Amino acid sequence: MPASILEEADHLLGAAVPPVMSTRLSCPSCGSAHVAQMLGDNGGISYVCTACGHSWS
Repeated sequence: MPASILEEADHLLGAAVPPVMSTRLSCPSCGSAHVAQMLGDNGGISYVCTACGHSWS
């Protein structure tokens, strides 16, 4: 039994997505995998870490 809901989500996602198709981003600041994709100011793609708030493109 997982210790947290995040472990359970990782377990379920790992079972649903083949490893070849799975690509994970990690925050260059804190290393967290909790990264969201967002639309940048000039229409480009940017990323934000939902753990520490760091953003990059």
